[in-house]
Amino acid sequence: MSVADQARAPVRLPDASSSGSRLALSADWEVAAVPPGTHGHPSELTALSWVAAAVPGTAAGALRAAGQWMSGQDRDFDAEEWWFRTRFALAPAQDGERTVLGLDGLATVAEVYLNGALVLESASMFTAHEIDVTDVIGAENELSIRCLALTPLLAMARRPRARWRSRLVAERNLRFFRTMLLGRTPGFAAGPAVIGPYRPVWLARRGAPALMAVTLRSRLDGASGQVTMHGQLAEGAPARVTEGWLELTSPDATVRGRLDVDPDGCVSATLAVQHPAPWWPHTHGTPSLYDVAVRLHAGEGEHVIELGRVGFRTLASPADVARAGIALEVNGVSVFARGAVWTPDLLHPHAEPHELRVRLEAMRSAGMNMVRIPGIACYETDAFHDLCDELGILVWQDFMFANLDYPDRDPGFMDAVRAEAAAQLRGLGRHPSLAVLCGGSEVAQQAAMMGVDPLPAMAPLYLEALPEAIARADIDVPYVPSTPWGGDQPFRPSRGVANYYGVGAYLRPLADARAARVHFAAECLAFANVPDAEAVAELTAAGGPAVHHPAWKRGVPRDVGAGWDFEDVRDHYLALLYGVDPVTLRSSDPERYLDLSRQVSGEVMAEVMGEWRRAGSPCAGALVLWLRDLAPGAGWGVLDHRGRPKVAYHHLRRALAPLAVWSTDEGLDGVIAHVANDRPEGLTLALRVALYRDRETLVEEVSRELCLAPHTTEAHNVEGLLGRFVDAAWAYRFGPPAQDLIVLTLEDRQGPEPRMLSQSFRHPAGHPIILETASGLGLRATLRNDEAGRAQLVLASRRYAHGVRVHIDGYRADDDAFSLEPGRERTLGLTASDSVPGPAQGHVSALNLRGTVVVGP
Repeated sequence: MSVADQARAPVRLPDASSSGSRLALSADWEVAAVPPGTHGHPSELTALSWVAAAVPGTAAGALRAAGQWMSGQDRDFDAEEWWFRTRFALAPAQDGERTVLGLDGLATVAEVYLNGALVLESASMFTAHEIDVTDVIGAENELSIRCLALTPLLAMARRPRARWRSRLVAERNLRFFRTMLLGRTPGFAAGPAVIGPYRPVWLARRGAPALMAVTLRSRLDGASGQVTMHGQLAEGAPARVTEGWLELTSPDATVRGRLDVDPDGCVSATLAVQHPAPWWPHTHGTPSLYDVAVRLHAGEGEHVIELGRVGFRTLASPADVARAGIALEVNGVSVFARGAVWTPDLLHPHAEPHELRVRLEAMRSAGMNMVRIPGIACYETDAFHDLCDELGILVWQDFMFANLDYPDRDPGFMDAVRAEAAAQLRGLGRHPSLAVLCGGSEVAQQAAMMGVDPLPAMAPLYLEALPEAIARADIDVPYVPSTPWGGDQPFRPSRGVANYYGVGAYLRPLADARAARVHFAAECLAFANVPDAEAVAELTAAGGPAVHHPAWKRGVPRDVGAGWDFEDVRDHYLALLYGVDPVTLRSSDPERYLDLSRQVSGEVMAEVMGEWRRAGSPCAGALVLWLRDLAPGAGWGVLDHRGRPKVAYHHLRRALAPLAVWSTDEGLDGVIAHVANDRPEGLTLALRVALYRDRETLVEEVSRELCLAPHTTEAHNVEGLLGRFVDAAWAYRFGPPAQDLIVLTLEDRQGPEPRMLSQSFRHPAGHPIILETASGLGLRATLRNDEAGRAQLVLASRRYAHGVRVHIDGYRADDDAFSLEPGRERTLGLTASDSVPGPAQGHVSALNLRGTVVVGP
C-alpha cells in the first residue's frame, strides 16, 4: 500500500434517497501511468507513483497541475495506460432504491471497476453510461477506471485499407476509434491527447418515479406554439404513477397538459401555447425561453422533474445545400450568421458553466451569433447548449467525424454510430439555438483531393445513416453532409458551403473575397493572430525576443508537409497592406513587428467580413477558425489561450456589431458606405462622412439622416452623399489623392450631444506607417469620472491616430485597437477588472505614435 493509500480518508457522500439528485464523484481522485498491459486489474496497482487528479479531467491536466509536465513538452500520452481511482463512503439505500453509477464521458477505450468488479467496458469517448451498481456498491467503495493505451491498439490488428489518406491526422487508424482528433493532429493541435474521465462521474439513488430517454420538442406555427414530450418511466414506476402533467411556465402564466402513460411506461404529452414570445438570435431580437417540467403523482406524493427550457422559433434555409449553401431565416427574417469555431481546453475539456459563460459572452459581445462545434473536437454539454439558448447564439453542430475514411462497411461500427447519433440528437433537439447539423469536417474534400469520388464513399454514413437519425429524432434544421460541400468539386467556394482560405492560407488578394462568390463559410480567415504582450511574455526566452524562440513556433499553426506556416501567411498581408519587409522588421524591431502583426490580421478579417455582410453579397454567413487558442502563442484564435481578447477580436467586434457602419472600395465606382441595423426596432440616425487630407485637414463633410428599418442593410455611395465626384477611392489617379482618410460615423443625435454608435476608416492612399511624436500627432489622454462616478478616458488627437491601444492598470476600456478621427474627442468607459483596483493609471499607444502617452498621476 502506498503512502497516498494510507493517508487518504474515504469521502462520505450524503444520502440522496429522498431527492434522487446526482452526487458528483469529483473528490480525492488520483492517477498513475503504467506500461501497456502490465496492470490489468485494480488489485495489481501496487507500488505505483500516484498523482492527485481532477475529475472531470485528463491525465495531462493532472500531470501539469502536479508540475510533472508542461504544454509543449514531448510526451505520447496515448502510448501509456492510465489508471484513475477514488474511494468514497455511501449511506445505505432505502427499501426499493436502486443505485446508479453515471460516467458521462471516458476517453477513450476504458474499463471501469467498482470494488474490484468490472462493471463497464467502453470503446467511445462520445458515449455516456448509466450502470445499475446496486448489487456491487457498499458502505466503503473504491472506483477505478483503466484507460487503455491507444497506440498499441491502433497497431494491434489488421484493418481494411482506407479509400483515401489524410495528412492532417498523424495516425490514420484513428478512424476505427471514436475519439477526439484534436490533440492528435500535428501542425495545429499535436497534443496533449485527451485521456481519462473528462466528463463528470456521479451516483444517483432511484426510488421515486424516474423519467428516462426524454425527447422534448417545440414548434412555432404563426401565432401558436406547440410542445411535445416523449419519455420512458423507469422499471416499476408505471404501476405507481396515478397521473401526470406536462407544464410550461412563462412570466405571465403556466400552461398544463395531461400526460398519457401506457402500461409499458411510455409517456407522452402535447401542449398548445398561444402567442408565445419567439426566440431570436441576440443580434436580431430577444432569445425568449420557457421552463418545462413534468409533475408525476404517485402513491407517495408528487414528484417534479425539470426538463429544461424551450424556445419557439421558425427556421428556414434553401433545400439545395450543395448549390445554395446555408442561408438562415429565423422567424421569417434573413440572418447573416457570423461567429467562430469552438475549441475545448485539451487539458480540461469539461468547462464548468461559469467558464462557458465567460467564453460565450465574449462571443456575444463581439457581435457573433453562431458557434460551430467541429468534428475534430467533442460534443458539448447540456450547460453549453443551455447557455447558447439563453444568450441567443446559434449552434452549428458537427457529428464527430473529420478528415478520415471511416469504416462504414463494418456493421458493428455503424451500429455504434447510430446509437451515438440518437443519443446526441435526443437532447440537442429541444434547443432553439440548434441551427445546422453537419456530418463532419473535410471528409468530402479529403476524398476529392485524393482523386476519389466522394459521393459513393460517403453514402452509407453521411448520406444515409446520419440523415435517417436526424429524421427519427424529429429535428428540422438544415443538414450538410460534410464541409466543404457543393459544386463539381466539394471545395469550390462558389457553390454550397465553403471552407474559405482564399484570403488567408492561399495568399489571395482581398478582392478574392468577392470574386470567390462564397455562399457560406463554415470556416475561414485562419491567421496566426498575435496575442497581447502579457501572453507573449510567457514565451519569451531570457536574452531574446519571443519571435526567435522555439516555443513561439510551437504555438503557430501549420499544415503538415508544407514549407510555410500561418505566420508566413500573416506576414504576406503585412507586406501587402503596410509595405514593410516582415523579415527585416522582425529582425530589427521585433516589438513593432508584433504590434503591426496584431493589427493586420484583424484588419483583414474585418475587411472580408464587411465584404460578405454587405447588401448584395451572396454570402449568408461566415465562421472564423477559431474562437480560442489551444496553447500559448500566435494561434488561430481571436481569444488567446487564457480566453482574453486579441487585437483581431476587437476588429471583428466592430465589424460584426448588430448596428454597424463600414465601407468597401469599389474601384472606379468609388467608396460605398454600408449601414446595418440587425435590431428589431427601426432607428433614425445620422450618417456622417468626413474626408481628410494629410490625415489632419478636413476637406469634405456631410451628414445624412437615415431611417433604418428593422433587420436591414443599406448601401450609399460616398460621392452620392457628398453630391459631387471627389475620386474617393483614388481610382482614377488624375493626380495626388485629394483625401487620404475617409471616416464614416453613425451617430445618435437625439440627445444634447451627438453620440457615436459605430465608426469605420478607409485609407485610399495606404495605411499610415510613419511614426510621429505625441506632440506631432497632438494625442491627448485625460481621466475623469462621469455623473455616476464611473471612470472614463477622454482621448483626442489633432492628427489621425491609427491603431490606438489603451493600457490602464486594473481597468478594461470599452474599446481597444481602434483609431481616432482627427480633431474629435472620444470618451471610453473604464471597467474595473480587479476587485479593488487602485487609481487609474497607465498609458496609451498607437501604431503611428513614437513612444506612449502617460495616463493618470
